[in-house]
Amino acid sequence: MMLRMEGLGYRYGQAAPVLREVSAEVVGPAVIAIVGPNGAGKSTLLDLLAGQKTPWQGTCAVQGKRLDLLRRDELCRLVAHVPQHVPRDVPFTVEEVVLTGRIPYGVGLYESAEDYALMEQALRRTRLEAFRGRRFVSLSGGEQQRVLLAAALCQQAPVLLLDEPSAHLDPENQALLWELFAELKKSGHLVVVVTHHLALAAQNSDRIWLLDRGRLVADGPPGEALEPRRLEEVFHVPFYWHGGDDGRVFLTYGR
Repeated sequence: MMLRMEGLGYRYGQAAPVLREVSAEVVGPAVIAIVGPNGAGKSTLLDLLAGQKTPWQGTCAVQGKRLDLLRRDELCRLVAHVPQHVPRDVPFTVEEVVLTGRIPYGVGLYESAEDYALMEQALRRTRLEAFRGRRFVSLSGGEQQRVLLAAALCQQAPVLLLDEPSAHLDPENQALLWELFAELKKSGHLVVVVTHHLALAAQNSDRIWLLDRGRLVADGPPGEALEPRRLEEVFHVPFYWHGGDDGRVFLTYGR
């Protein structure tokens, strides 16, 4: 079992819960998209899966290990997290940022040959070789997100969590990003992506988690979870599936 959530709930202070009774299991490698309207609890759920927040109720486990019982280094060897908001004023080069993914494995003052080999692999997979010596703060928002993704890949965790990773990317890089997710699945990873791009999620995900007002209201393949009438109830706008001559299907919305 790669991931198990049982009755997860979260609230800020004494406020009403923003997540309620979220339960799901993932047996093996997959690409899963978390979708839902603003305020549905998507980023909060990802933070719980990353161990960034402690559940108000319920538990979460990765490969049979409860996240709330792990040391930080143990957790980071299981789960890599790319947040939505890019940190400011990072005083490092691209290479140095990517190498931070090796911190959970550190045994001395200096990086090992394996660390550098994994950094090179991550730079290559994210097409950042030409940026390696650039300062992180000099990059565009989309380029910075790719650097953070490279650091997460360098972390070599079986579960990769990404919060709106394509928010600042152009169409070419969005397509390449989802292709990378498919490659990661083939190499044994579980990739969980929070996204507002429902059409991309529909075409590229194995499974959809649809959240509405803190509850998991659908969990299944895109064609089932993104049923138009259900989506209209959640987003309050009509949705439509369209079939292409090549057999592909597309999701659109709007009156």
